[in-house]
Amino acid sequence: MSDDPITASGSWVPDACTLPTAEQPLRLAEFDQFFRTAVRDANRLSAEHLRLRLDGAARVEETARELAARESSCCSFFAFDIARSGAELLTLDVRVPAAHVGVLDALAERVAAARGRR
Repeated sequence: MSDDPITASGSWVPDACTLPTAEQPLRLAEFDQFFRTAVRDANRLSAEHLRLRLDGAARVEETARELAARESSCCSFFAFDIARSGAELLTLDVRVPAAHVGVLDALAERVAAARGRR
């Protein structure tokens, strides 16, 4: 269980997030759109590690890198690694420390929900 409870809105934004509250819905909408359009597959490799396979388009890589950088700046416990697996596929690994597994759980649920709405 995470020491950072998920916000009352049920989103994966932890209370420890330093992003101003007014900006959080906009960031969530950006991630939802990204998950809907770019994620091809999601695998939970461990409690602390989620792997997303993404469309390999250059714009997807650019968006992934931008979102990861911005998210790391407000939720520093996230570790994002982006790797190209050929022209057609990118891999985005999302890792958190054990204390933040609940946040990764909620993020994985959000990915699954967004992918289901294609």
